[in-house]
Amino acid sequence: MLPERRRAKRYPFIVTVELTDLQSEAQLREQSSDVSLFGCHVNTLKPWPAGTRVRIRITHRGRIFVAYGRVASFCPNKSMGIVFTSIEENDETTLETWLDERREH
Repeated sequence: MLPERRRAKRYPFIVTVELTDLQSEAQLREQSSDVSLFGCHVNTLKPWPAGTRVRIRITHRGRIFVAYGRVASFCPNKSMGIVFTSIEENDETTLETWLDERREH
């Protein structure tokens, strides 16, 4: 089995994440552990199944990032990986700013 190959480097990023399941409108408020240009990892005891379509909202240092995505992977009672599927240009700029800050550390 080949190791997983990621599309972009992930950076540690521990912030509060608000997730909404687009079908059921269920909501979670959890913490992220890392972020990249293409997604993030969310720590949660109640991960949603792979394929669940979500809206993600992150607030950090007075800026808000919103994107749509889907659960790409999950580990029961531990976490889930979210892949971003749609990001508005201004939100992409916010994400890139946060990633630039991480690269400097």
